[in-house]
Amino acid sequence: MLANTADAPYAAYLLLAMMAVLAVGFACGPLVLSAILAPKKPGDIKEEPFECGLESKGDPWVQFNVQYYLYALAFVIFDIEAVFIYPWAVVFTGLSFGAFLAMGLFILLLAESLIYLWLKGVLTWK
Repeated sequence: MLANTADAPYAAYLLLAMMAVLAVGFACGPLVLSAILAPKKPGDIKEEPFECGLESKGDPWVQFNVQYYLYALAFVIFDIEAVFIYPWAVVFTGLSFGAFLAMGLFILLLAESLIYLWLKGVLTWK
């Protein structure tokens, strides 16, 4: 089908476009089918909020301590660090000195953020 890309310069992107359409259809197809085929029986009981099958008590808008968000942000920072460092460590012996310096700078910036969090007292639970 796509024997020579010189004949059709955009033919190489046809497969990519077909896969994108298939992926979106695969994700959205069940949602559309359930919206069409599912029985619709609205009612007061079905629209009530519940928690683990029990009736909710109190206000659902509870404010959490900001310290939880700081822990989550620190976790995301160092989780991303692991995602970048692991492939670098796998091919470490085949990298140039520039790649070593780039990763060294990356690790230095992350160490700086850890020291900043430590000095600000974010890592101590109160």
